[in-house]
Amino acid sequence: MAPIFLEITVIIVLAAVLTSVFRFLKQPAILAYILTGIIIGPLGFLNIRNPDFIQTLAQLGITFLLFTLGLEIKIKDFTSIGRVAFIVSGVQILFSFLAGYIISLLFGFNVLSAIYIGIAVTFSSTVIVIKLISEKRELHSLYGKIAIGVLLIQDFLAIAILISLSGFNPQLVTVEPFAKFAQIVIKGAILFGTVWYLGSNVFPKIVEKLARSTETLFLASIAWVFGLAALVSSVGFSVEIGGFLAGLTLANSIANYQIIARARILQDFFIILFFVLLGIQMAFGNILSVLAIAIALSAIVLTVKPFIVMIIMGILGFKKRTSFLTGVSLGQVSEFSLITVFLGAKLGHISNEVVSLITLCAIITFTISTYLMAGSKNIYKFLNHRLSFLELTPVKTQQFIESQDEMPDLKNHVVVIGGDQMGQSILSALEDMDIEVVVVDFDPEILKKLESKKAHRLFGDISDLDIQERAKLDSAKLVISTNPDLEDNLLVLKELRHENRRAKVVVMAFDASEAKILYKAGADYVVLPHLAGGRQVAKLIEENNLDKIEALKNKDMKFLGLAA
Repeated sequence: MAPIFLEITVIIVLAAVLTSVFRFLKQPAILAYILTGIIIGPLGFLNIRNPDFIQTLAQLGITFLLFTLGLEIKIKDFTSIGRVAFIVSGVQILFSFLAGYIISLLFGFNVLSAIYIGIAVTFSSTVIVIKLISEKRELHSLYGKIAIGVLLIQDFLAIAILISLSGFNPQLVTVEPFAKFAQIVIKGAILFGTVWYLGSNVFPKIVEKLARSTETLFLASIAWVFGLAALVSSVGFSVEIGGFLAGLTLANSIANYQIIARARILQDFFIILFFVLLGIQMAFGNILSVLAIAIALSAIVLTVKPFIVMIIMGILGFKKRTSFLTGVSLGQVSEFSLITVFLGAKLGHISNEVVSLITLCAIITFTISTYLMAGSKNIYKFLNHRLSFLELTPVKTQQFIESQDEMPDLKNHVVVIGGDQMGQSILSALEDMDIEVVVVDFDPEILKKLESKKAHRLFGDISDLDIQERAKLDSAKLVISTNPDLEDNLLVLKELRHENRRAKVVVMAFDASEAKILYKAGADYVVLPHLAGGRQVAKLIEENNLDKIEALKNKDMKFLGLAA
């Protein structure tokens, strides 16, 4: 037993070192874990020739990963996704699957393996995409919302596929596939419906009582994970699916975030071992034998899949910038791709060669897509004039957005870039003044909400020269940017300092370092939200006028649409 503890210690230390290196290289930690496995695999760590031991470690990792995923799923997440995300994800999944399936057949894989490979290339990484978009502070941008909506649909579909696959007995696939599939669907629907009912009506009450003690709550949650996993396994599904369903039953409880915080510690440890084991399997497999098809599949994932997303969004009437950024964000395989093929190998549906293939594909696409996402705006600027073909249909939002012909000949007006909550607050303040206002935003839903405002509305990106011209930046007396993106604000400042030096420019920044850069670039004032809020509270204290807090509260609640 002692050697195992020593091996795990070496693995964790090496993984920690490689994670630090990969963080410096702006790469996801998953790659560091897989590389750890590739390095230590030839050394015989984790007893590679004991499949039961390996599968137990991997199952624990996947089970806890799916458990935390189930905890985070809410019905309201799907109701807020919108039609666009459903259409984009549906078409992208269909064409990506067909591309992966056909390529696999051309490289000599059998039909079942080709199906698994086709499924694997359709999914994009929720972990990587959300992390990178969050770091760019663009979770609430239009492309960020669409990308996350697509990812959420993909994750739910991945779970459905895992449930279906885990119920297949490989001996029955060729004998009675349709009957077997119908049986799986019925069993899965009953199981899912039961779990959903328990999660909505029974478990919230139980958790409320257990939540008085965090230790008891955590132990009860873990016991529920293992108990339901065992029950699900007994009716023909995998234990990993039991972990997801266990999380789903607790998702609506008042203490779900408390459970997530504790369960994620276990998840992080065991999921490291899962990815390390994938790397070990690659080390023992013949990477060269799958290198050619891995490159071909990676090319599909990095180019074809984003292109499909761009085309569909263009047909739906989105601007080329939004389409491009959304497509680039989805250009990688998913952690669910790895889980799917691992489960397929465990069930005997596919060989370890397919697992190595998708793992290698993950390494390639994770690495390249991370850099593509980081530099997506610079890439867009370079390709801007070559991407006009993406705007395949007239923008459907033009029905409530002024055309160039309708825009008056404005002078000494105010341009507000971004019509979100901060922008709406500024517009409300400007309404009482006799000033012409132009608001620019690339989110049609935000612009639609501004119909009642006394402002000219322009749909588009302020980085586009056409939008700058239509907004009459060259004759404006005040330009206010509520967009916290540093690059976009620097572009606006550069344009104004070239075309309109007399205009006052107010921009927004997240921190002091960005504010310094913007001031050096010529900004007249930089809004720092945390600083502005602190000053407002400090002013109330200095004036000994705390009674105004109630009035401010009522005003803000009215703005937010809440009853005072």
